[in-house]
Amino acid sequence: MNLGTPEIILIALVVLLLFGGKKIPELMKGLGKGVKSFKDGVKGLDDEVKEATTYDKEEKK
Repeated sequence: MNLGTPEIILIALVVLLLFGGKKIPELMKGLGKGVKSFKDGVKGLDDEVKEATTYDKEEKK
């Protein structure tokens, strides 16, 4: 189930028809903020896991 060029163009045209040219930049801005927030959350979770494992190692000494 791969998307080729014709399918991507069709999807883009449907999005353009549904939302119009003025609304698309706002949608992309919101999508970008969501992705950034997700990445920040994942990074924070990774930091917490590293701190917890470091704390456990120090506690065993």
